[in-house]
Order: sequence, then C-alpha cells, then structure tokens
Amino acid sequence: MRRVVITGLGAVTPVGNNVKDTWTSMKNGVCGIDIIKSFDPQITKAKVAAEVKNFDPTQYIEKRECRKLDLFCQYALAAAAQAMDDSGIKDTLESERLGVYVGSGVGGIQTFYDQCCNMFNDKNISPFFIPMMIGNIAAGNIAIKYDAKGPCLPVVTACATSTHAVGEAFHAIKNGYADAIIAGGAEAAISPLAIKGFTSCKALTMSDDPTQASIPFDKRRSGFVMGEGAGILILEEYEHAKARGAKIYAEICGYGNTCDAHHVTAPDPEGMGAANCIKLALEEAEYKSSEELYINAHGTSTPMNDSGETKAFKTALGEDAYRAHISSTKSMTGHMLGATGAVEAIAATLALYDGIVPPTIGYKEPDPECDLNYTPNQAVEAPLTMALSTTFGFGGHNACIALKKYS
Repeated sequence: MRRVVITGLGAVTPVGNNVKDTWTSMKNGVCGIDIIKSFDPQITKAKVAAEVKNFDPTQYIEKRECRKLDLFCQYALAAAAQAMDDSGIKDTLESERLGVYVGSGVGGIQTFYDQCCNMFNDKNISPFFIPMMIGNIAAGNIAIKYDAKGPCLPVVTACATSTHAVGEAFHAIKNGYADAIIAGGAEAAISPLAIKGFTSCKALTMSDDPTQASIPFDKRRSGFVMGEGAGILILEEYEHAKARGAKIYAEICGYGNTCDAHHVTAPDPEGMGAANCIKLALEEAEYKSSEELYINAHGTSTPMNDSGETKAFKTALGEDAYRAHISSTKSMTGHMLGATGAVEAIAATLALYDGIVPPTIGYKEPDPECDLNYTPNQAVEAPLTMALSTTFGFGGHNACIALKKYS
C-alpha cells in the first residue's frame, strides 16, 4: 500500500482568511464568534455566530463569476487556490491522476432562501439557481479550475462531511486510484432559514455572550454556535511528493468511518459508534501507547456530544485517553458544519508540524462527565508524534482521521 502525505493547506475561517492567520489565531486563543452581522439577529432566537470577516472573493475569482457562485463555493475556491499554491503541485502530474473530494453539509442554502423569496414575490428565478445551490458544485468548480479529471467525490455526511472527504481521499490514493487529491469541505449556512432550522431542533446555544457561547466540555455548555468557511488539504502519494521536492506537513495514516444507527440528531450517549470509528483509525495508523498524542475533538459544546465523545475516547484509548492532549477549536471557530472537519484536520496537521496544542477557550467549569485534558484556555508546547481529528454528524455519521508527524 502506498503512503499518503499532506503537501498543501488552504483555509477561510472565522478567525482568519488564510492558513497562517487562522493558525496564529488558534494558537493565541482568538474567538471568532460575535453577534450576527450578515442579517438582523432580532429575527432569530440565536443571536451569535462565527462569521468569516472581510473576505474578498475577487482575490481568487473573477468579479463577474462571483455572482454565479454561492458563498460556500466562493470559500471553497479560495481555500483550494491557497492549498494548490502552497503545494506547488500544479502541472506535476497527469490530469487523470488528480482528484477532488470536496463536500458540503448544506450546500447553497442562502441561494435557496433568496430564490424562494423571489418566487413568493413573483420575481424571476435565477438561471444560476440550481448550479449555485447543489452541494456538489464546489467540487465541480474546483475540478474545472485545476483540470482535475481523476476521481471526484463530493461527500455529504452533515458535520462529518469533510473528515470523510479527507479520509476517503486518503484511501483512494493509498489504493492507487489517484496520485493527488484536493480534499476538504465548505459551508456558508449563517442564514435566517438555517439558523431558525437549527434552533427549532434545539441544537444552537441561546447564549448572547460571544465569549461564553461555544464552551466545549465545560459544564455550562448549552448548544453549538454556527460557523462558516472552508478548509482544503492537498493529499499526495509520498513518492510523487518526494520526487518533486514538495514540502510535507504530515503523513495521513489512518481513517475510521462508522455509524451510530441510533437517532437522526442525537449521538449514541455511550459513544460506541464513535469509539469504534476511532479504533479503526488507530489500528490502520499502527498506534502505540508511547505516542505523544493530540486529539482535535469534535467538541461541539452540546451536552450530549461532549460527554459521549469523552466516553468514546476512553473506550478507544483506555488509560491513554488521560495522557492525550485534547482540544476543541470550535471554541474559537464555532461549528463550521461541512467545513469543520477539514479545518480541524488542518489544525491537527499544524499542531504536529509545530509541536503546539491549540487551546479550548472559554473553559471555566469542569464537568465530572468530561474529565480529560482539554487544554483549557492556553496553548501548550508538546513533542507530538500523532494526531487524531474526530467529527460526528446528524444521522449518526462518525469520522476520524489519524496523522503522523513527518520526519
């Protein structure tokens, strides 16, 4: 089986419009959550969100093309451009050997909302409505831009979307179906319709204090904060990367994919599906107890996820769970839905690369059911050798990827 490495990174997030700024913010515990600015928050019960700030799509996309693209696709194209530039992989392999695995949990929901308003007000429907809305279109547009004629798989597994996209891309390269894949996810669902929908199913916090709204593993947690943005990683076959002298951030070495088969929104309270998913990733990665392990947790700040995920870590790792460095960067970025797994995979990659564990900010009150080391409030230096990134989605979808420090 072939080895797979990460050679390029791109991100647009609530704490930075590129990887450098995002990672600096994460290390420094910068909160990207604030009162909603993109629409009047008085029309929704949830008042806070983690919005992307000062994003200029024309840095990456021609101005006349922007009006044909939903914001989630603009984010995806921007992050892909960053990652491709970072990797330097363009024109180093045949088009048929370059793939795209980029998904979205929701797709163009703002476009859907806007065009429904047009219909109800007897206005014309845009001819770009469908190609702006559909969830696969970010992958399609990225493939067109980079002439990527290899496998193209836009994964849709709610909040687990982009972890599954990265994991499936890893297996595709490992098994010889491609030599490199542009992998990740994008989301732009901070819309009145989506906010009201998630509020109705009691998933969002009603806190109006941005600094205390997303507080993973804290006893006071009360729901997640909606985030948005995109994360893209360039996965590449090791020998190809080595031959062209590519910068290698980390090696991806394990992937788990399971389902709770329990409930449409609630996770298994015992975390067994998540634990099995983590075990699969650890087994493929040939994990040893001697590893200095970092886990970028799903850590949504919902009562059920954080306690169930803690149980999953203990079941999968045993006593090693107490020695692991754990944090939830959602405390800073909010929950970016289909983009969250890729952005958190980037955080895990850079944690390994720099030997720095980003913090879980806003943490004040320990919960007896969440009794592991969540790296409260301050980043710490550690000689990390392996990292996990876990994400779980509505419908019981579980995803976990394992990374090794490259040397």
